[in-house]
Parts: sequence; C-alpha cells; structure tokens
Amino acid sequence: MAIDLEGSGAQDGAQEAILEIAAVRLLHGAPDTATAYTTLIDPGRPIAPRPWISPGLAGDALRGARALAAVEPELAARLNDRILVGHNIGVDWRLLHRRCPTIAPAALLDTYKLARSLISAGPHSLSSLINALDLTATANAAAPGGRPHRALWDTTATALLLSALVARGWPSEPTLSTVLAAAGQPLHSQPSAAVTGPDAATLF
Repeated sequence: MAIDLEGSGAQDGAQEAILEIAAVRLLHGAPDTATAYTTLIDPGRPIAPRPWISPGLAGDALRGARALAAVEPELAARLNDRILVGHNIGVDWRLLHRRCPTIAPAALLDTYKLARSLISAGPHSLSSLINALDLTATANAAAPGGRPHRALWDTTATALLLSALVARGWPSEPTLSTVLAAAGQPLHSQPSAAVTGPDAATLF
C-alpha cells in the first residue's frame, strides 16, 4: 500500500499536523487508482504559508474538512497489517504514528532508499525520479487533477516508482523479503517485520 502525508512540518514541533493523506493499493505492480483513498484533514487552525506547505493547503483552506479522529478508523482499516510504501517513508510514518496510534502496519518500504541504492546519479526527489524514468505523464494520468507535493499524486507516483525500481534492480520479480532487506525501514526503532505466509512469496 503506497501512502503519502502532507503535513505542517516538523518545525511545528508538538503541534505538527496532518493536512492531507492518500493511500493507493498496488495491484500487479501498478497503482490501483480505482480504489485509491485520499482526504483533506482540518487541523483546527490556520496553516501559515511556508515554503514547505503544499499548494492549496495553507491559510484557512482546510477549514470544514474532515477531522483526523474521523479519518483514523478508515486509515487503520486500510493500512493495518499492510506493508506501507513511501518516498522517504520514515518522515510520513513518524507523523502518522504520532497522530494515529491505532495504525499498525506490518513493515515500511522506502522508495527513496531503494532509489539511492540503484540510481547513483542525479537528484533523488520523487518528482525528479519520476521525470528521469519518463513516468510523469503516467503519474499525471493516474492522478487527474493532482500535482507533485499533493498526497494523491505523490502516492500514485510512489507506486509507479516502486515498480520501475524493482524492474531495474532485479531480473525477475523478487520476494517481499528481498525488497524489504534492500529498502525496509524500522517500525518503532526495530527491524522491519518479516513477512510470512502464502502472500509473502512475491512483491506484487
């Protein structure tokens, strides 16, 4: 399950808020946009327009959006016991775990870490990698109306990036354990959980 959060920034300290979140299931190596989940979240206060705040989320733009308390059960139903895929997933997980403690994924998989191990040259931001791999048009089509640095576009792009990186790194489809060994990130300062059972054989 690919995810992305847009937040108010670590500079907010204890007041850091989730502003937008998206989750997209990977189906046969591609983002399943038909079942994608995305929502804006009302932080209960105006958001100062800072350089790192995603376009359309500053000021009072989120007033009247859903409260995080209402969103958390839906997220838990989608994300619990799933492998969460994100670009620099540790940043998203730090905020998600702080604000939504009932969410308990099986493991974290970082496309930024995987890209760094497979692509030595050039920047490794999500939009730069998507552009370098000629996936921008595909991401735009899969997330109509979206744009980089908004949750749905970034989540869809992350799902596309994972598939492209796996194809680049392994001649045949690797197991989940293989990819987690290359790009897993810890949950709660512990090694990523081992994936067992019949669904562990392949990544997609």
